[in-house]
Amino acid sequence: MIARRSATGLKLASAVVLSLWATGALAQTPGKGFLYIQPLGQELPDEDVALVKESLVRFYSLQVKVLPRLALPAAAFYKPRQRYRADKLLETLVKRIPSDGYRILGLTGVDISTTKGKIYDWGILGLATIDGKECVISSFRARMKSKGPLHSRVRLAKVAVHEIGHTLGLPHCPTVGCLMEDARGLVKTCDREHDICARCRAQLKKAGRPIPEKPEIPWPRP
Repeated sequence: MIARRSATGLKLASAVVLSLWATGALAQTPGKGFLYIQPLGQELPDEDVALVKESLVRFYSLQVKVLPRLALPAAAFYKPRQRYRADKLLETLVKRIPSDGYRILGLTGVDISTTKGKIYDWGILGLATIDGKECVISSFRARMKSKGPLHSRVRLAKVAVHEIGHTLGLPHCPTVGCLMEDARGLVKTCDREHDICARCRAQLKKAGRPIPEKPEIPWPRP
């Protein structure tokens, strides 16, 4: 299986992944086990963790467990920008998936970054391995120009649904308002997103990973 990294807010959808979807080459057997949430650091409120968990249960019907908080790995810290490298966090996360784990989502409140083109350190909302087991998201940029804690919390939960979608093989979606839409570097894109579109649902169903057609969405329609 070929994996590609996809950063929320960056246009990194892979032609390879799209080709795999078209030929039906992605795995056809649903994964077994738990989706684990790994809080990283002490900055994120428990309420944020709770909404992320609730959202993942509703959208994907997966069993979700929250692991004890873990200190942010010093090796991931990028001192020149006072950020944590998302790629390094993914390396930590994939090593910590419990034996009964299906996917793992790292959740933090600090700023995270990755490399985009010629820019070595680009701040992002989240990063995932396409059709892989690990992803990481941060509330740092979700809080930017938000209307308050609840607004930023909803943004974060939407990003969680988005990144887990990438781990299930979904690329960025061209449908405006779909939770798999490419944010293109703008956190406010989250505010117009509401649900996973029919196109993306069909892709998951074709790959043997069906999700609820009408989930109870924990945020109002924009």
